[in-house]
Amino acid sequence: MNYVERKRIKFLGLPFSFTKYSFTEEKITITSGFLSITEDDAYMYKIQDVRLTRSLMERMFKLGTIICYTGDTTHPELILYHIKNSGIIKDFIMQSSEDARRKRRALHTIDIDAEDLDEEELEKIN
Repeated sequence: MNYVERKRIKFLGLPFSFTKYSFTEEKITITSGFLSITEDDAYMYKIQDVRLTRSLMERMFKLGTIICYTGDTTHPELILYHIKNSGIIKDFIMQSSEDARRKRRALHTIDIDAEDLDEEELEKIN
């Protein structure tokens, strides 16, 4: 299943932007620009968490902003502004990212800061 959405303005939800979001089961592609076009990709398996926010104005015009928290170096926080069908797309991203991690056998790891441990705890670990 694939989705293509455009970034929209809040007022009336009209697509007056030159930013397009494409969602596939493998990656999210952001294409922006008019004369000089920039295309940026984020792989689904790198997405760790997803948040959907809707302001009052966005709710009035059936829009939403999706924030994807990733392990990517170029986009640690991937923000998809003012898109339609945001609830459906958020669910699609969550399911596709989980499926992509399983397919690649990628583990979701947590960075533990060893500086917070005292010497006795470090000796137990080693």
